[in-house]
Parts: sequence; C-alpha cells; structure tokens
Amino acid sequence: MRFAWIDLREVPRPQLQAVVDAAVHTRMAGVLATDAELLGTLPPTITRVLVSAGPAAGGAKKPGDKSDKEVRGTGGAKDTKDAEGAKESKSSAAATSSAGAGIDVLLRQFGTQDELDAVAAEHRAAEGATVAGFVDVRDDRTLQLSCAGAMALPYTVIHFADPTKIPLEIVLAAAEPAEGKLVTVVDDLEEAGIVFDVLERGSDGVLFSPRSADEVFALARLLEATTPQLELSTLTVESIRHVGLGDRVCVDTCSHFDEDEGILVGSYSSGFVLCCSETHPLPYMPTRPFRVNAGALHSYTLGPDNRTSYLSEVGSGMALLAVGADGRTRRVVVGRAKLESRPLLEIRTHAENGQLVSLTVQDDWHVRVLGPGGKVLNVTELQTGDELLGYLAKDQRHVGLPIGEFCKEV
Repeated sequence: MRFAWIDLREVPRPQLQAVVDAAVHTRMAGVLATDAELLGTLPPTITRVLVSAGPAAGGAKKPGDKSDKEVRGTGGAKDTKDAEGAKESKSSAAATSSAGAGIDVLLRQFGTQDELDAVAAEHRAAEGATVAGFVDVRDDRTLQLSCAGAMALPYTVIHFADPTKIPLEIVLAAAEPAEGKLVTVVDDLEEAGIVFDVLERGSDGVLFSPRSADEVFALARLLEATTPQLELSTLTVESIRHVGLGDRVCVDTCSHFDEDEGILVGSYSSGFVLCCSETHPLPYMPTRPFRVNAGALHSYTLGPDNRTSYLSEVGSGMALLAVGADGRTRRVVVGRAKLESRPLLEIRTHAENGQLVSLTVQDDWHVRVLGPGGKVLNVTELQTGDELLGYLAKDQRHVGLPIGEFCKEV
C-alpha cells in the first residue's frame, strides 16, 4: 500500500502547525523533521522520522540547497551548521536511547558503501528506533549505492537529482525482492502521481514538503485514489433493432486491454453493457488492443470516481475505467477518440430485477460485447435470450455525478 511522509524542514513557519494538524487529521503515514521535541508531540499513529547526524552529513540535500555552512531548520528558518549539528546530535542521542520513545525512525544519510554498511549495522543493533538511510542519487555510483541500500535497510529515502524516472525504474527493479520500503523525494503533487505509477508498481512511498495544509489534503486524496471492484450483472437480450445511420465513437486508449476487458457503455445512466476491446483477432484487419468500438455518441461511459461522461465528451488525456469480466477495474487514459458516421444497431436488454439497459453500437459483425465468463459476442449475431455482462448504477446522474433524484429514461 502506497504511503507518504510529510517533510517539515522547509515548511514556512507560519504554516507549520496547520501542516502538522493536517498530517495528523489525514492519517499520513509519517512526519519527518530535525526537531525531536516536535516529533515527540505527535500521536503514535504517525511514524515519527528524525533526520539526524550519521556516518555522513545528516539531512536530505536537494538541488539549490544552501552551502554546508547553512542548512534549513524545521520551520524554514536558517541556522548555522554548528548549531544545527549540535541539535541533531542531541536528537540522535535521544532517539537511540531509552528516552527516545517519541521517535520511530532515525534517518541517516550515506554516500559511500562504508557509510551504508555503518547505517545497516546500526539498524541491526538498534533496540529503540528503526534506523533508515537517505541517499542523494546523482550518478551511476550513487545509483548503485541506492540499490544496495534498498536491499539492506528497512526504509531507503532517495532523492534523484535529475528529472528522469529511469534511475527510479532501476532501483525498483533491483529492490523487487527486498523487504524494505522505498521512499522517493518529490517536489510536487504531480510528481508524486508519476512516481506512484513508475513500472506499474511505483515507489512504496513519497517524501513531500508541502507549503500549506491544503497540499497535505490534496496528497491524501491522491493516496486514496483507487478504482473499485464492480459487481457486474447478467443482462438478457430482449430485442435487436437496426436504427439507421448515426455517429459512433471509437475510444483509443494509451493502454493494452486484456482479452476480457473493455469499457462500460449505455444509453441510460442507470445501466451499462461491457463493450469488448479489439484484442481478439478479426479476419479482415489486425487487432487494435488499445481500442474499444464503444457506441453512439449520446451514450454514457463510466469513469473514475463514479462519474459518467457522454462519449461525445471523451477526448485525449481523459481517464476512463477499463473493466474486466470479473469486475476488476483500472484507470486508463484516452489517447484519441474517433467519431464517424456508421449504421447503428440498438440492443435492448433487461437485468434480473427487470431494469432496462439499452446500448446503441455500430451495426457491424466485428463490434463485440462481453458475456458471462468473458465470452466474446458479435453484436450482429445476438439473439433474444442471449446473456451479456453489464453494470447497474444505484443513482441517477446530473452532469455525470450521482444524485438521488427522480429521473426516468426511455
């Protein structure tokens, strides 16, 4: 499960208490600071991470940081290196002693193999706080060091100097069998979203320094963004009718669909049919495993956050739900939507509770929908009594959002 640590070191002092309160309220996984006394005030439900002097200089350095003579304090104020070093030494002693009960993780920086070995040895010998490591990746040597750290430590916090995500991919691959957690430093919420998607697995966690409490709440929403498991229904075909020429939409996504996947489409916002992706061979054209020949442009399709869109609104960069025959879902991004005039076919079905579900699609043999068990069905060969897979929504819709109002669609 992905998580986030909130870095308090560069939070503006006027915003510090609000950020701390937001971190507690949103149940952030951890809070990181150089002040052991501040961390000691936090509830034990949060992992309290103390940045401390270690085998090398303590504290995560980022591009643009001040020289070694000056480092940032917990609230963004500047202190001399000697004053900060004395404070960190005191905090470090508290964390590793029996009196340091308010600290859960002691974070030490390493930049050489010897320093990493020292951090790992300290972790093995620790009786109180867990000892973790921070590494600044700037070249191949430090990249390989970060891979070794990810294998040896319970937490490895990594700052990547360059914007490319290739080094993160390398660390993720190297650390695949590791039991420890990888935490990646991110500059903003957009980068956090990207980091969580690298190699489809992403970093276990992110370290983020917010400017305000609002950014903490936004990060919490990002962490909670998941797609649901849907309870699909069996729909029975009532009738099939050729309705003539109209406009239909092909949705081309940026993802490769599985053979039992498609998107949910329906003429009514209360019910959808699972339209099959073009992952199955056709006799006259190659497969298009990224595409769903979805239906007429008036149709609804289901997207993330339980929100519907008309197919006429679907376009490049928009997110939809890919849905499997077992009800699993995942977010897919639309690369292109094609609207073209084609003969259309209306398929009317009903659910076990009698609810009507209608779908209008291109009137052609190569257009397909899915039945129970992921059975692939050509729409022009459907007959009364055939069974399809669909989804019944519990609410009516207004501008795509669920609403508990009376609405009759025919």
